[in-house]
Amino acid sequence: MAVGNGAPVTVQSMTSTDTRDASATLAQIRRLAAAGCEIIRCAVPDRAAAGALQEICRESPLPVVADIHFDHRLALAALESGANCLRINPGNIGSERKVAEVVAACRERQVPIRIGVNSGSLRREDALRWGGVTSRALAESALREAALIEKCGFGLIKISAKAFDLATTIGAYRILADQTDYPLHLGITEAGPLIPGLIRSSAGIGALLLEGIGDTIRFSLTADPVEEVRAGRELLQAVGLRAFGPVIVSCPTCGRTRIDLFSLVEEVTRAVADLEDPSRFAGVKIAVMGCVVNGPGEARQAQIGVAGGDGEGIVFREGQVIRKVKAAEIVPALLEELHKLGR
Repeated sequence: MAVGNGAPVTVQSMTSTDTRDASATLAQIRRLAAAGCEIIRCAVPDRAAAGALQEICRESPLPVVADIHFDHRLALAALESGANCLRINPGNIGSERKVAEVVAACRERQVPIRIGVNSGSLRREDALRWGGVTSRALAESALREAALIEKCGFGLIKISAKAFDLATTIGAYRILADQTDYPLHLGITEAGPLIPGLIRSSAGIGALLLEGIGDTIRFSLTADPVEEVRAGRELLQAVGLRAFGPVIVSCPTCGRTRIDLFSLVEEVTRAVADLEDPSRFAGVKIAVMGCVVNGPGEARQAQIGVAGGDGEGIVFREGQVIRKVKAAEIVPALLEELHKLGR
């Protein structure tokens, strides 16, 4: 899976299982892959986890990033087990000799290193030098870590510099984008529960993507990691960087609504998710509107859509009504029109 150098921005997540349980970890990876995840990261806290990576890497449908802290021997063991990438912070795995040993092993296998700096792992001297957890402190710390790897003659590097504070994170990535050409992994660290975390991550990651900054992303949510993947894909579609399938446009309802729009939207969403090959309809906008009065006009930019009335609905294309159907026939009629577009 290519990252950077013009490759499409990729969606990542991290397993929440015990890595030592290879079976459970692989089951979760397969679930994430089915949801559209493209790169997966696994924590490697000890030797047992590093050993389990052998089966995980062999059987995983996704490239596996081994997340290492403090012990360079775990990084070496993860490489022996077939890890496709290491996530390390060179400053916390020991002396320059140990860093050089890890880099040499990566160079031999051509395995990239992701430098991960965040507000929780920022070294005390960096915080003191730059006045706390600031954008400059995060960016300069990441660049200093990159220099340690470069000193060993290796350049397959990715960088992340994340904080919980949006302005701090955005500022750090702007500095990095200005000072290095290394691929950047975007995220808001420890973003929170599902809804607050989605909003915080979308605001931060989305702002950077719209500036042309970022090569791979992860939503760090206190939730099922599948939600991270769904969110990442939706964001990439929203900012116009990727198109994975149809986009559903729906109104928020008002006093004119004469149909159970919430249920109708859920039904359309399930039907779209069950499409055999959603990529055939990538970028197609499907409008699901609550009234026949303003629905087609408000959703004129959608290729196809439906609008509900009393016990019935209308199907429209490019804002023009093409037929009227009973309420029970709305979704089948919509799918029929969708498949015409996919021919």
